Amino acid sequence: MSIKVMIADDHIMIREGIRQLLEFDGDIEIIAEANDGEECLSILENTIPQVLLLDINMPNKNGIEVLKEIRNKKIPVKVLILTVHNEIDYLVKAVDIGVDGYLLKNSGSAELKKAINAVINDESYIQPDLIPLLNSRLIARSDSQEKIDALTKRELEVLILVARGMFNKEIGEAMNISERTVKNHISSIFKKIDVADRTQAAVFAIKNNLVEI
Repeated sequence: MSIKVMIADDHIMIREGIRQLLEFDGDIEIIAEANDGEECLSILENTIPQVLLLDINMPNKNGIEVLKEIRNKKIPVKVLILTVHNEIDYLVKAVDIGVDGYLLKNSGSAELKKAINAVINDESYIQPDLIPLLNSRLIARSDSQEKIDALTKRELEVLILVARGMFNKEIGEAMNISERTVKNHISSIFKKIDVADRTQAAVFAIKNNLVEI
């Protein structure tokens, strides 16, 4: 019995190429295609493939946004991101949301089929040369989380306001505390997260998703 696959990619030539590669030996059947993120989600309302091959750069919702909606709506499909992006940030976001696999478009057909079979069998599949980068980022994030956990609730509030560009006087007024207390909090924050100034503290907060930019 063939594996039912859907392709979501805004380049028709790429979709046609993937279709030809995957359907060649009859083990895989492409049952749907989408040209953008909105169309992909619309198709998934009525047609549920076993595996969705999802591009990241698409109009009308990118692949990360589509993945997030699929997980929020609990659509029962395995999602394998197939992309040109080897930047670790995209991979980390996808893993956080719950992607089943992540593969670059320069992979061969054999590896693509291997990835599809892996996710069908409830295994995750990350392109091998991206795994060391992913592990390094997760280790670094774990270290950052320990620093965040060391902050008191008050210090965390101050750090967020610092990252938003507020001065000590403004922070004091917003939190109904003295400017001197704010300075004490900031000094403690700098030590706990190992930064030297407000700019580094703001970068730390942004990198660790404590504030949005």
